[in-house]
Amino acid sequence: MAVRVGVLGATGAVGQRLIQLLEPHPEFEIAALTASESSAGKTYEQAAKWRVNSPIPDDIAEMTVTATEPDAVPDDVDLLFSSLPSSVGAEVEPPFCEDGYVVSSNSSNSRMADDVPLIIPEVNADHLDLLEVQRDERGWDGALVKNPNCSTITFVPTLAALAEFGLETVHVATLQAVSGAGYDGVTSMEIIDNAIPYIGSEEDKLETESRKLLGEFDGASLSQDGVEVAASCNRIPTIDGHLENVWVETEEELTVEDAKTAMTEYPSIGLRSSPDQFIHVFDDPDRPQPRMDRTIGDGMAIAAGGLRDSTFGLQYNCLAHNTIRGAAGASVLNGELLLENGYL
Repeated sequence: MAVRVGVLGATGAVGQRLIQLLEPHPEFEIAALTASESSAGKTYEQAAKWRVNSPIPDDIAEMTVTATEPDAVPDDVDLLFSSLPSSVGAEVEPPFCEDGYVVSSNSSNSRMADDVPLIIPEVNADHLDLLEVQRDERGWDGALVKNPNCSTITFVPTLAALAEFGLETVHVATLQAVSGAGYDGVTSMEIIDNAIPYIGSEEDKLETESRKLLGEFDGASLSQDGVEVAASCNRIPTIDGHLENVWVETEEELTVEDAKTAMTEYPSIGLRSSPDQFIHVFDDPDRPQPRMDRTIGDGMAIAAGGLRDSTFGLQYNCLAHNTIRGAAGASVLNGELLLENGYL
């Protein structure tokens, strides 16, 4: 039988993408949709301004949206996917976990908490067992798992592929799509014919989350990786797809061919939503490009290209679909990992 799931913050951009991915999913059945008080009691079709590039599924359109609180979600729902604003997530996710719900969250709150696993399944699936520490320390019957920031997800898999060469320093400059800011995040007057060289708190997320993702879990605690990461984040007028320029310095010699091989051969994980090939490496110097390459692997793969030697080590570009691989798809993949590892 399919696991009954709910979506917290179902009317927003990531919530809509979650519904698009979950509705046909053979392992999950959508049984609850929550949103703000102003949406509670309405049908989903009435509450959501649907913007995803496929129709609202008929059964979802007629579902009643409830308030985002544990008492409003059926007890037989085992897994919740959270796409709440971080300020709301910080307030409501812990009560859901206390009430026994397992939450796979895209929200940024608690990502860096010592007992909260921050997961990219292909990179650090073993960190999921941090949930045992979390449950012991917090006394929860449920659990809280986070996926990283959409820009962090884009470049950390390429770093994981190169980790065998000894990562020392990483510099990354992001060119981030407007969908990463949500529907109301950037106005057309701000972004058309423009680029914005600042995204609030984004640089810190890349610099800290990457070190946690690449860290080591010994069964009791998690130690962060020692790589030094410096980030510069920019908003550009593409709709979807975060493109990033990366410079990596390593302890051991790292040639372009070594890097191509390491990325191309980096394994996927075999979950239902994971791509057959996790990292696609282009030989063309002008790839990857957001419009051309963001849907590789149904939007769940990482694209890389432009590999060359530079004064600051290996230089390359990488790309991921920010609302699929970088947000909703990442949460769904973590849900599959939770199911496979017996946490549901």
